[in-house]
Amino acid sequence: MELPFAIASAIVTLIIGLVVGAYFSKKSADRRQADAKQTAHQIVEDANKEADILKKEALLEAREEIHSQKNQMEWEIKEQRQEVSLQESRLDQREDNLDHREKMLEDKDNNLLQKENRLETRSEKIDNLEKQVEEAKEKQERELVRISGLSEDEARNIVLQRTEEELVNETAVMVKQHEEQLKADVNRRAKSLITEAIQRSAADQVTEATVSVIHLPNDDMKGRIIGRDGRNIRTIEGLTGMDVIIDDTPETVVLSGFDPIRREIAKMALEKLISDGRIHPGRIEEAVEKSRKEMDERIREIGEETVFDLGIHSIHPDLIKIIGRLHFRTSYGQNVLTHSIEVAKIAGILAAEIGEDPQMAKRAGLLHDIGKALDGEVEGSHVEIGSQIAMRYQEKETVVNSIASHHGDVEATTIISALVQAADAISAARPGARSESLENYLQRLETLEEISNSFDGVDYTFAIQAGREIRIIVKPNELDDVQSAKLARDVRKEIENKMDYPGNIKVTVIRETRVVEYAK
Repeated sequence: MELPFAIASAIVTLIIGLVVGAYFSKKSADRRQADAKQTAHQIVEDANKEADILKKEALLEAREEIHSQKNQMEWEIKEQRQEVSLQESRLDQREDNLDHREKMLEDKDNNLLQKENRLETRSEKIDNLEKQVEEAKEKQERELVRISGLSEDEARNIVLQRTEEELVNETAVMVKQHEEQLKADVNRRAKSLITEAIQRSAADQVTEATVSVIHLPNDDMKGRIIGRDGRNIRTIEGLTGMDVIIDDTPETVVLSGFDPIRREIAKMALEKLISDGRIHPGRIEEAVEKSRKEMDERIREIGEETVFDLGIHSIHPDLIKIIGRLHFRTSYGQNVLTHSIEVAKIAGILAAEIGEDPQMAKRAGLLHDIGKALDGEVEGSHVEIGSQIAMRYQEKETVVNSIASHHGDVEATTIISALVQAADAISAARPGARSESLENYLQRLETLEEISNSFDGVDYTFAIQAGREIRIIVKPNELDDVQSAKLARDVRKEIENKMDYPGNIKVTVIRETRVVEYAK
């Protein structure tokens, strides 16, 4: 009985709970629905407010844009109006100019008509005068024929012959004056070109010596260089071919020899040994061999740098190394590479001034003394050796001829060859370029003039071309042409017997006869 009641009670309680729960659930749902509606209403109101704000902002922006575009259009319209006004002013001015020009043309037409009328009148007068002159000429010819007893053709031939003689004389005078003017202009132009070339390419000249001085850290190093019983110094001299001079000069060793390359190798090797401190025959051999390799590389670098600085291209690599060897070759104390570079620059400047190829001139100038790099190893003069080297490395005929002719051994066949001759003379012959003091230079010029003046019949003597040429002006009434030629040979022999000089000296004897007449 209790069990069914309990079950019924539980069921009733459950139903009541469900009803109460449903009631509260509905109430909660209604409350949430009301909140949702209120929230939605608030969102709608906020959206409407924001929309109103955006609408107002859009309207303001649109109004500002419209105002800006309006101002822009007004400014453009103003500019266009100004441009139109300016064009109208220009058109008015052009119209005024055209009117003025039209008036000027009308005036010119009137002036031309007046001139034509005057010319026609003058032409008629000239025709009348010509007729009168022709009549007078015919009358004069008839009178001349009557007086001279010659026919008209004979008289004409005489007049033509005299006229021709006068024209020949006048032509000869004009030709001589023109030749003298041309010579003066050519000499002045040549001097100007040479002066400018020297000024633009002036280089310092350094006199090379035959010794190299090496400074030691202390005097104890001298004993280590000499070695036990002198074996180290003998090894150095035997491997390098240089004389090692060790004297009382403090902290100094001198290398003496005429071969600059070997002397430089010996200097490099000795500096390595001094820096290392280990000096014995085995180490000396290593240092000398390493210095030889470094010298080969240095020679190549010097050649490449020289070619690059001058802007010369397409030179054979072996020829570049030969160019580098010129840095260690001297001629009368003048560094041959420095001399060759200067000749290249001067020849290039001269070639550019007269319209020739400056690159070819610089190439020929640089290579003109290339034979001196090998003249101690190959038989023949440096001119012959240089020509063979240039042909071996397929240089152009202009370069080969420049090398062969720069001392006058063969004839110069191109303008560039002549320019290289001039540049070589400029670089080598001026005072101070070679190891010759100014006093010796002036003494040599004075001796040349004294030798020439010692002969009978000499009027004036001038030593020119830095002592490479002497010009002797003789007295024409004392020496004839044959005696002048003999004088040139005698002076040449006297110079060869009494003087020492570099290169050649050209002896020129000038004999001039003048006939002067005065027209009174």
